Amino acid sequence: MGNKTKVTEFVLLGLTNDPDLQVPLFVTFLIIYMVTLAGNLGMVLLILLDSRLHTPMYFFLGNLSLVDFCYSSAVTPKVMAGIFMGDRVISYHACAAQMFVFTTFITVENYLLAVMAYDRYAAVCKPLHYTTTVTTSVCLCLITGSYAIGFLNASIHIGDTFSLSFCASNVVHHFFCDIPAVMVLSCSDRLVAELVLVYLGIFHIFFALLIIWVSYIFIFITICKMHAGAGHRKAMSTCASHFTAVSIFYGTIIFMYLQPSSSHSMDTDKISSVFYSMVIPMLNPVVYSLRNKEVKSAFTKIILNAK
Repeated sequence: MGNKTKVTEFVLLGLTNDPDLQVPLFVTFLIIYMVTLAGNLGMVLLILLDSRLHTPMYFFLGNLSLVDFCYSSAVTPKVMAGIFMGDRVISYHACAAQMFVFTTFITVENYLLAVMAYDRYAAVCKPLHYTTTVTTSVCLCLITGSYAIGFLNASIHIGDTFSLSFCASNVVHHFFCDIPAVMVLSCSDRLVAELVLVYLGIFHIFFALLIIWVSYIFIFITICKMHAGAGHRKAMSTCASHFTAVSIFYGTIIFMYLQPSSSHSMDTDKISSVFYSMVIPMLNPVVYSLRNKEVKSAFTKIILNAK
């Protein structure tokens, strides 16, 4: 890989070069990252400590929180360091590592959202069979499969991207080493790499979306047959939270990746990337968990025991 390139480092342009925006951006990203850390790691810890949350739903939520923490941490600290110290240089191998970690966990999140939709389908549509359908072994298989697919997908894209030759510009028009932003710098033919990116992206996104949509169709039909009551409201609340996060996540991902890199407007891409790399990991604990009475009860119990 190293023999095919003359570039040993990349320069990340960041979001803006306006000096008046550097401090507000740093403070904003610092707050976002601190909330992300507290929300996601706090959720993982809460699920581990409270036995009432040792259920499939919270097992998936705990993994989602871990994934959000990981891919946010792959991006946000480097962005803040670039703003605070002005050092926007990233080595060739560090760029590849950042891209690998981010791609792995963003792919895992894609499949976790599908897994969670299936879990909600089983809970809402087949409540009497839920414990025999979503067993511990099934949960472990679904989670292991999600991580395995994420690792494999990232390995393919890293191999394709960094097998290209980089012999001209090393300025990445982005705030992190995202695949399209780095790929466009190549001075060799990148058609195959672009096609792999687009077609694999289409497969992963639409396969997960197919599972989500089919699950929601059955959930919607089941909810329509329910009489208004506590169960009806709980099902609606759970599905509304998940559907909101799914819409935000897939909206930005589809906009970002399902187009050739030559069609990208990097300024627009950077704004979209802020949402799925920083804002979504911050919002997910709130959208999925902090509105949940069981989570609030567990949190209150932990606080009272600490006193």
